[in-house]
Amino acid sequence: MGITRRGIITSAGALGAAAAVGTTLGGALPAAAAYEKDSGKPLIGKAKTPDLHVMSFNIRYDREGTQPGQPDYWPERKPLVTAFVELEKPTIVGVQEAEFSQLGALEAGLGPKYRMLGFGRDGGAGGEYSSIFYDASRLEALWWDQFWLSDTPDVIGSATWGNSVTRIVTWVRFRDLATGTEFLHVNSHFDHQSENARVRSAEVVRSLIADTGLPAVFTADCNATAEASAPYTTLVTDGGLVDTWLAGTQLTPRVGTFPNYGTPNPAGTRIDWILTTPGITVKSAAINTWTKDGRWPSDHTPVQALVRLP
Repeated sequence: MGITRRGIITSAGALGAAAAVGTTLGGALPAAAAYEKDSGKPLIGKAKTPDLHVMSFNIRYDREGTQPGQPDYWPERKPLVTAFVELEKPTIVGVQEAEFSQLGALEAGLGPKYRMLGFGRDGGAGGEYSSIFYDASRLEALWWDQFWLSDTPDVIGSATWGNSVTRIVTWVRFRDLATGTEFLHVNSHFDHQSENARVRSAEVVRSLIADTGLPAVFTADCNATAEASAPYTTLVTDGGLVDTWLAGTQLTPRVGTFPNYGTPNPAGTRIDWILTTPGITVKSAAINTWTKDGRWPSDHTPVQALVRLP
Protein backbone atom coordinates (compact mmCIF):
# COMPACT_ATOMS: atom_id res chain seq x y z
CA MET A 1 0.00 0.00 0.00
CA GLY A 2 1.50 3.33 -1.06
CA ILE A 3 1.78 6.51 0.95
CA THR A 4 -0.88 9.02 -0.04
CA ARG A 5 0.00 12.64 -0.74
CA ARG A 6 -2.28 13.68 2.12
CA GLY A 7 -0.41 11.37 4.47
CA ILE A 8 2.89 12.85 3.42
CA ILE A 9 1.74 16.41 3.95
CA THR A 10 0.11 15.93 7.32
CA SER A 11 2.86 13.88 8.99
CA ALA A 12 6.37 15.06 8.25
CA GLY A 13 8.39 12.89 10.62
CA ALA A 14 11.97 11.72 10.17
CA LEU A 15 11.46 10.40 6.66
CA GLY A 16 9.91 13.70 5.67
CA ALA A 17 12.89 15.64 6.90
CA ALA A 18 15.25 13.30 5.09
CA ALA A 19 13.27 13.52 1.87
CA ALA A 20 13.33 17.29 1.71
CA VAL A 21 16.59 17.56 -0.16
CA GLY A 22 15.31 17.85 -3.72
CA THR A 23 17.49 19.94 -5.94
CA THR A 24 19.68 22.01 -3.67
CA LEU A 25 22.02 24.67 -4.92
CA GLY A 26 25.57 24.36 -3.66
CA GLY A 27 27.16 24.37 -7.12
CA ALA A 28 24.67 21.98 -8.73
CA LEU A 29 23.26 24.68 -11.00
CA PRO A 30 24.77 26.82 -13.74
CA ALA A 31 26.07 29.75 -13.00
CA ALA A 32 1.82 53.78 -1.77
CA ALA A 33 4.08 56.62 -3.21
CA ALA A 34 5.50 55.83 -6.61
CA TYR A 35 8.44 53.51 -6.24
CA GLU A 36 11.75 54.79 -7.54
CA LYS A 37 12.58 52.20 -10.17
CA ASP A 38 16.36 52.37 -9.96
CA SER A 39 16.41 52.80 -6.20
CA GLY A 40 19.13 50.95 -4.35
CA LYS A 41 16.76 50.43 -1.43
CA PRO A 42 14.54 47.36 -1.17
CA LEU A 43 10.79 47.66 -0.87
CA ILE A 44 10.72 45.03 1.88
CA GLY A 45 14.19 43.48 2.10
CA LYS A 46 15.35 40.80 4.49
CA ALA A 47 12.62 40.08 7.02
CA LYS A 48 13.21 40.34 10.74
CA THR A 49 11.93 37.54 12.97
CA PRO A 50 9.09 36.61 13.29
CA ASP A 51 8.06 38.06 9.93
CA LEU A 52 8.49 36.30 6.59
CA HIS A 53 9.11 38.03 3.27
CA VAL A 54 7.20 36.15 0.56
CA MET A 55 7.71 36.70 -3.16
CA SER A 56 6.20 35.35 -6.37
CA PHE A 57 8.34 35.96 -9.45
CA ASN A 58 7.77 34.81 -13.02
CA ILE A 59 11.26 35.36 -14.42
CA ARG A 60 10.31 34.66 -18.07
CA TYR A 61 11.90 31.71 -19.81
CA ASP A 62 14.97 32.03 -22.03
CA ARG A 63 13.25 32.42 -25.38
CA GLU A 64 15.20 31.17 -28.36
CA GLY A 65 15.93 33.54 -31.21
CA THR A 66 16.07 36.74 -29.19
CA GLN A 67 18.82 39.22 -29.96
CA PRO A 68 20.93 41.65 -27.92
CA GLY A 69 18.97 44.79 -27.12
CA GLN A 70 15.59 43.07 -27.24
CA PRO A 71 13.66 43.15 -23.94
CA ASP A 72 13.41 39.35 -23.84
CA TYR A 73 17.13 38.69 -24.33
CA TRP A 74 18.12 36.54 -21.35
CA PRO A 75 21.86 37.30 -21.21
CA GLU A 76 20.94 40.95 -20.58
CA ARG A 77 18.09 40.14 -18.17
CA LYS A 78 20.11 37.62 -16.16
CA PRO A 79 22.17 40.15 -14.14
CA LEU A 80 18.98 42.09 -13.41
CA VAL A 81 17.27 39.04 -11.94
CA THR A 82 20.36 38.46 -9.81
CA ALA A 83 20.54 42.09 -8.68
CA PHE A 84 16.84 42.23 -7.86
CA VAL A 85 16.67 39.17 -5.61
CA GLU A 86 19.95 40.19 -3.97
CA LEU A 87 18.34 43.54 -3.14
CA GLU A 88 15.05 42.17 -1.81
CA LYS A 89 16.25 38.90 -0.18
CA PRO A 90 12.85 37.23 0.29
CA THR A 91 12.62 34.50 2.90
CA ILE A 92 10.75 32.34 0.39
CA VAL A 93 10.17 32.88 -3.30
CA GLY A 94 8.03 30.88 -5.68
CA VAL A 95 9.35 31.21 -9.21
CA GLN A 96 7.64 30.49 -12.49
CA GLU A 97 8.97 29.83 -16.02
CA ALA A 98 12.53 29.27 -14.81
CA GLU A 99 14.55 26.90 -16.96
CA PHE A 100 17.46 24.91 -15.51
CA SER A 101 20.01 27.20 -17.13
CA GLN A 102 18.37 30.25 -15.52
CA LEU A 103 18.31 29.02 -11.93
CA GLY A 104 21.88 30.09 -11.31
CA ALA A 105 20.86 33.73 -11.69
CA LEU A 106 18.60 33.35 -8.67
CA GLU A 107 21.22 31.39 -6.76
CA ALA A 108 23.81 34.10 -7.36
CA GLY A 109 21.55 36.82 -5.97
CA LEU A 110 20.10 34.95 -3.02
CA GLY A 111 23.43 33.61 -1.81
CA PRO A 112 24.81 30.42 -0.26
CA LYS A 113 22.32 30.22 2.62
CA TYR A 114 19.44 29.56 0.23
CA ARG A 115 18.24 26.23 -1.12
CA MET A 116 15.88 25.30 -3.92
CA LEU A 117 13.26 22.56 -4.18
CA GLY A 118 11.64 21.46 -7.41
CA PHE A 119 12.25 19.82 -10.76
CA GLY A 120 11.42 20.67 -14.35
CA ARG A 121 7.85 20.07 -15.47
CA ASP A 122 9.09 17.63 -18.14
CA GLY A 123 10.89 15.59 -15.49
CA GLY A 124 14.38 15.98 -14.06
CA ALA A 125 15.96 19.15 -15.41
CA GLY A 126 13.66 19.31 -18.44
CA GLY A 127 11.18 22.10 -19.00
CA GLU A 128 10.19 25.04 -16.86
CA TYR A 129 10.44 24.95 -13.08
CA SER A 130 7.87 26.19 -10.58
CA SER A 131 10.45 25.85 -7.85
CA ILE A 132 10.66 27.27 -4.36
CA PHE A 133 13.78 29.00 -3.05
CA TYR A 134 14.09 29.51 0.70
CA ASP A 135 16.47 30.87 3.30
CA ALA A 136 17.80 27.71 4.96
CA SER A 137 19.25 29.70 7.85
CA ARG A 138 15.69 30.64 8.79
CA LEU A 139 13.55 27.73 7.55
CA GLU A 140 13.83 23.95 7.65
CA ALA A 141 12.16 21.99 4.85
CA LEU A 142 10.40 19.03 6.47
CA TRP A 143 8.89 17.52 3.36
CA TRP A 144 8.14 18.50 -0.18
CA ASP A 145 6.52 17.20 -3.33
CA GLN A 146 5.82 18.13 -6.91
CA PHE A 147 2.88 16.94 -8.98
CA TRP A 148 1.23 17.60 -12.31
CA LEU A 149 -2.05 19.46 -12.65
CA SER A 150 -4.01 16.73 -14.40
CA ASP A 151 -6.18 13.69 -13.73
CA THR A 152 -2.92 11.74 -13.30
CA PRO A 153 -0.89 14.01 -11.00
CA ASP A 154 1.96 11.53 -10.55
CA VAL A 155 2.51 11.06 -14.29
CA ILE A 156 5.35 13.25 -15.53
CA GLY A 157 4.26 15.63 -18.27
CA SER A 158 0.56 14.83 -17.98
CA ALA A 159 -2.07 17.36 -19.09
CA THR A 160 -5.73 16.34 -19.27
CA TRP A 161 -7.81 19.44 -18.53
CA GLY A 162 -7.68 21.16 -21.90
CA ASN A 163 -4.25 22.70 -21.46
CA SER A 164 -1.67 22.09 -24.17
CA VAL A 165 1.16 23.09 -21.83
CA THR A 166 2.18 20.96 -18.85
CA ARG A 167 1.46 22.61 -15.49
CA ILE A 168 2.79 21.66 -12.07
CA VAL A 169 2.54 22.41 -8.36
CA THR A 170 5.52 22.43 -6.01
CA TRP A 171 4.87 22.50 -2.27
CA VAL A 172 7.07 22.49 0.80
CA ARG A 173 6.21 21.97 4.46
CA PHE A 174 8.50 24.28 6.43
CA ARG A 175 9.42 24.77 10.06
CA ASP A 176 10.43 28.28 11.07
CA LEU A 177 13.66 27.75 12.99
CA ALA A 178 13.15 30.99 14.88
CA THR A 179 9.64 30.27 16.17
CA GLY A 180 9.05 26.54 15.67
CA THR A 181 5.90 27.23 13.65
CA GLU A 182 5.21 24.92 10.72
CA PHE A 183 3.55 26.12 7.54
CA LEU A 184 2.94 25.15 3.93
CA HIS A 185 4.20 26.98 0.84
CA VAL A 186 2.49 26.09 -2.44
CA ASN A 187 3.76 27.45 -5.76
CA SER A 188 2.34 27.07 -9.26
CA HIS A 189 1.82 28.52 -12.72
CA PHE A 190 -1.73 28.09 -14.04
CA ASP A 191 -2.48 27.60 -17.71
CA HIS A 192 -2.65 30.62 -20.01
CA GLN A 193 -5.28 29.23 -22.40
CA SER A 194 -7.73 26.83 -20.77
CA GLU A 195 -10.21 28.24 -18.26
CA ASN A 196 -11.18 24.71 -17.28
CA ALA A 197 -7.54 23.94 -16.48
CA ARG A 198 -7.23 27.09 -14.38
CA VAL A 199 -10.36 26.34 -12.38
CA ARG A 200 -9.42 22.70 -11.87
CA SER A 201 -5.94 23.80 -10.79
CA ALA A 202 -7.42 26.24 -8.29
CA GLU A 203 -9.63 23.48 -6.89
CA VAL A 204 -6.60 21.22 -6.42
CA VAL A 205 -4.66 23.95 -4.63
CA ARG A 206 -7.63 24.75 -2.41
CA SER A 207 -7.95 21.09 -1.41
CA LEU A 208 -4.22 20.68 -0.87
CA ILE A 209 -4.13 23.62 1.53
CA ALA A 210 -7.31 22.56 3.33
CA ASP A 211 -6.06 19.00 3.84
CA THR A 212 -2.99 20.08 5.79
CA GLY A 213 -4.67 22.18 8.44
CA LEU A 214 -1.49 24.28 8.50
CA PRO A 215 -1.02 27.99 7.91
CA ALA A 216 -0.30 28.26 4.20
CA VAL A 217 1.07 30.64 1.60
CA PHE A 218 0.24 30.29 -2.10
CA THR A 219 2.35 32.00 -4.76
CA ALA A 220 1.55 31.78 -8.45
CA ASP A 221 1.20 33.28 -11.86
CA CYS A 222 -2.47 32.37 -12.10
CA ASN A 223 -3.06 33.78 -15.60
CA ALA A 224 -6.38 35.02 -14.25
CA THR A 225 -7.62 38.38 -13.04
CA ALA A 226 -7.60 38.91 -9.30
CA GLU A 227 -11.03 39.85 -7.90
CA ALA A 228 -12.75 39.01 -11.20
CA SER A 229 -12.16 35.43 -12.32
CA ALA A 230 -13.31 31.90 -11.59
CA PRO A 231 -9.94 30.78 -10.14
CA TYR A 232 -9.98 33.75 -7.76
CA THR A 233 -13.52 32.89 -6.71
CA THR A 234 -12.48 29.29 -6.13
CA LEU A 235 -9.52 30.22 -3.96
CA VAL A 236 -10.58 33.45 -2.26
CA THR A 237 -14.31 34.17 -2.45
CA ASP A 238 -15.38 30.56 -1.89
CA GLY A 239 -12.11 29.07 -0.70
CA GLY A 240 -11.50 31.53 2.11
CA LEU A 241 -7.90 32.41 1.26
CA VAL A 242 -6.71 35.97 1.78
CA ASP A 243 -5.41 38.18 -1.03
CA THR A 244 -2.31 39.81 0.45
CA TRP A 245 -2.54 42.79 -1.88
CA LEU A 246 -5.92 43.70 -0.41
CA ALA A 247 -5.08 42.76 3.18
CA GLY A 248 -1.78 44.53 3.76
CA THR A 249 -0.47 48.07 3.60
CA GLN A 250 0.19 48.69 -0.08
CA LEU A 251 3.77 49.86 -0.52
CA THR A 252 3.39 50.61 -4.22
CA PRO A 253 0.74 51.85 -6.61
CA ARG A 254 -1.65 49.26 -7.96
CA VAL A 255 -0.63 48.25 -11.50
CA GLY A 256 -1.06 45.18 -13.64
CA THR A 257 1.55 42.51 -13.01
CA PHE A 258 2.19 41.74 -16.68
CA PRO A 259 3.49 44.97 -18.24
CA ASN A 260 5.37 42.90 -20.85
CA TYR A 261 8.41 45.19 -20.62
CA GLY A 262 6.23 48.27 -21.11
CA THR A 263 4.94 51.02 -18.86
CA PRO A 264 2.99 49.55 -15.91
CA ASN A 265 -0.73 50.10 -16.36
CA PRO A 266 -2.91 51.06 -13.37
CA ALA A 267 -5.82 49.47 -15.23
CA GLY A 268 -3.88 46.28 -15.95
CA THR A 269 -4.79 42.94 -14.46
CA ARG A 270 -3.19 41.37 -11.40
CA ILE A 271 -2.46 37.85 -12.60
CA ASP A 272 0.39 37.18 -10.15
CA TRP A 273 -0.90 36.50 -6.64
CA ILE A 274 0.21 35.80 -3.10
CA LEU A 275 -2.60 34.29 -1.04
CA THR A 276 -2.59 33.10 2.57
CA THR A 277 -4.83 31.20 4.92
CA PRO A 278 -6.82 33.27 7.43
CA GLY A 279 -4.91 33.90 10.63
CA ILE A 280 -1.71 34.89 8.89
CA THR A 281 -1.14 38.60 9.44
CA VAL A 282 -0.35 40.50 6.26
CA LYS A 283 1.70 43.53 7.20
CA SER A 284 2.44 44.90 3.74
CA ALA A 285 2.29 44.04 0.05
CA ALA A 286 3.92 45.31 -3.12
CA ILE A 287 3.85 45.08 -6.90
CA ASN A 288 7.48 45.75 -7.67
CA THR A 289 8.24 47.73 -10.84
CA TRP A 290 12.00 47.72 -10.25
CA THR A 291 14.18 48.28 -13.29
CA LYS A 292 17.86 49.01 -13.76
CA ASP A 293 19.24 51.29 -16.45
CA GLY A 294 15.87 51.21 -18.16
CA ARG A 295 15.78 47.41 -18.39
CA TRP A 296 13.28 45.02 -16.87
CA PRO A 297 14.35 41.71 -15.34
CA SER A 298 11.18 40.04 -16.66
CA ASP A 299 7.95 40.66 -18.53
CA HIS A 300 6.15 40.18 -15.19
CA THR A 301 6.50 42.32 -12.10
CA PRO A 302 7.43 40.40 -8.96
CA VAL A 303 4.82 40.59 -6.20
CA GLN A 304 5.77 40.61 -2.54
CA ALA A 305 4.25 40.44 0.93
CA LEU A 306 5.52 40.74 4.48
CA VAL A 307 3.57 38.31 6.66
CA ARG A 308 3.55 36.93 10.18
CA LEU A 309 2.43 33.40 10.98
CA PRO A 310 -0.09 32.80 13.78
